[in-house]
Amino acid sequence: MDLKEKLLSSFMAFEERVDVNADLHNIRTEAIKNFENKGFPTKKEEAWKYTSLNAVLKNDFSVFPKQENALSYAEVKKYFLHEIDSYKVVFIDGIFSSFLSSTTHEGLDVCLMSSALTKPKYKEVIDTYFNKIANKDESLTSLNTAFAHEGAFINIPKNKIADKPIEIISFSTGNEAALMVQPRNLVIVGKNAQVQIIERHQSLNSNPVLTNSVTEIFAHENANVDYYKIQNDVLTANLIDNTYISQKRDSNVSVHTFSFGGNITRNNLNFYHEGENIDSTLKGITIISGKQHVDHYTLVNHAQPNCESHQNYKGIFDGSSTGVFNGKIYVEKIAQKTDAFQQNNNVLLSDKATINAKPQLEIFADDVKCSHGCTIGQLDEDAMFYMQSRGIPQKEAKALLMYAFSNEVIESIRITELKNRINKIIATKLGVNMGFDL
Repeated sequence: MDLKEKLLSSFMAFEERVDVNADLHNIRTEAIKNFENKGFPTKKEEAWKYTSLNAVLKNDFSVFPKQENALSYAEVKKYFLHEIDSYKVVFIDGIFSSFLSSTTHEGLDVCLMSSALTKPKYKEVIDTYFNKIANKDESLTSLNTAFAHEGAFINIPKNKIADKPIEIISFSTGNEAALMVQPRNLVIVGKNAQVQIIERHQSLNSNPVLTNSVTEIFAHENANVDYYKIQNDVLTANLIDNTYISQKRDSNVSVHTFSFGGNITRNNLNFYHEGENIDSTLKGITIISGKQHVDHYTLVNHAQPNCESHQNYKGIFDGSSTGVFNGKIYVEKIAQKTDAFQQNNNVLLSDKATINAKPQLEIFADDVKCSHGCTIGQLDEDAMFYMQSRGIPQKEAKALLMYAFSNEVIESIRITELKNRINKIIATKLGVNMGFDL
């Protein structure tokens, strides 16, 4: 039985296990039908032209863990941003860990999707937000919706500033020979509210893992959302991450994606403007080697006037690694005075490394300021020669140039402790001690 057949046959049993109301049942049923019709994406689809899941799908994934597993804090402490206090929503093999988590209902709602989907007090919120901006035609999003049960539910009321960052961390223990997990996150940030969120998926051994994650983010008027994705998993981990963001007028949402580890990583990041004076920021750093594969697929839909979007993705590729950047800016006719910028810069350190880049602009308004650019090259030999002539060893000179190349994205991280952590990861990836104060 292949994975698609296993998922379809498991759907009925899954619904019997969870407490679902009639509305949610209908949403799940439509979603599983869409997945049944479309199946897993293939390279025949334009959006997946350079990314194949065939090798991943050959694994015999368990779609539900056979037992509930526990971890001690000492085993996983290094994966938390332990330098500062934070709210934590932690999952082990897809199951919530109350022991490792630190949630709250004190002025904020930082809790579980399973609670939000099943408890009557959340029904109005779920009816208003759940599955409202997720792409219902996208097969993997539909698959996640069909099995949506656990994940983080974050509701920041209007005029509230979250007093500390929120960490969403999903651990895979490897106690299953191969495991598929499907976290579903819902983030609602009210009018004039602010929040910082850090998300991470982490395997603890080398057994194959496939994570199919969906996050919906709603930023209301004048809300401020700062979202960070740390992707530094083991080489047998595979991540499909679909994030959908709805912004109301005067809101500001930034998403930073740091892709360093894993086997295949696919990031689908979609912004939808639903008001004027919106600011959207999409930034990322990819540093991979070996046979790793990272695919960034972005969309910013400018549907209202006087809005801005800024995209800046940096990639460093070594070995036989492969990168993909497919960024689309769509400006509707009504969206006059749009200011949209997109930049993708890549460095290939090996003759066998590959980057496939496709920046796109579709503009239907006539009073706009839009630009995109893409560069692919190697390290500057003159700069290398200059640094070596000043006594800097070749390895360190190479690392310094790569760090400088990434620094524009690093400097925009607003959490100091997270910036230090990213610097440390980059130094490790580059194989040098950059002298950061950690």
